[in-house]
Amino acid sequence: EPFCGGAALFFRLAPPTAVLSDANAELIECYRTIQTDVEAVIYALSRHRDRHSEEHFYAVREGWNKPPSPTTSAERAAAFLYLNKTCYNGLWRVNSRGAFNVPMGRYVNPRILDEDGLRAAARGLATASLEHAPFEHVLGRAQAGDFVYFDPPYDPVSETASFTSYTANSFTRRDQERLALVFRELADRGCAVILSNSDTPFIRKLYEGFHIDRVHCARAINSKAEARGAVPELIIGNRF
Repeated sequence: EPFCGGAALFFRLAPPTAVLSDANAELIECYRTIQTDVEAVIYALSRHRDRHSEEHFYAVREGWNKPPSPTTSAERAAAFLYLNKTCYNGLWRVNSRGAFNVPMGRYVNPRILDEDGLRAAARGLATASLEHAPFEHVLGRAQAGDFVYFDPPYDPVSETASFTSYTANSFTRRDQERLALVFRELADRGCAVILSNSDTPFIRKLYEGFHIDRVHCARAINSKAEARGAVPELIIGNRF
């Protein structure tokens, strides 16, 4: 799964072996630390839970953007999770310099620490290979019969709906075109390939010839609360 993100599909399927990769180095390092030292992450995150306040959030955010603080891998994983759990809409966004810049969210009682969930994630990740890599690296691993799932930054449905700043380098339409070429190569190789993306004419054109299903998915991120809800998306694949 080259855009693993929250790895929801991986955790749902629970495959015996898997390769999870992402362009966000901090995300992959967080997963690695949960995989190998989950109790240290839980302890560090419990300290953030106990100190949570607006002042603490912005102090952690400032420290995050000015290494070497936090200093250990467990502390950095905990800070990553804390910021994600308490920032606005759980949105991970960085600027052109790679600095995390999302403000604090307006939560009454955010669930900062989920001990059972973290331990379950550690068990699920136990046999997974975790890589910080661009999506093209899948071509060096995937073989006929493998299942590859792509969940890239979505093609904007309008000029004001664009969000591609998951890492310091935005995911452009040129990147979408590169991804489509990788998708086709994997399909020709005999892999089972599925991709999710926005329902836009551009995406439909890129994947002409493949099976395309239109679905409605619930989304929580929108500047207007009344606009949050089910939105149309595409599920594209060569096998269903």
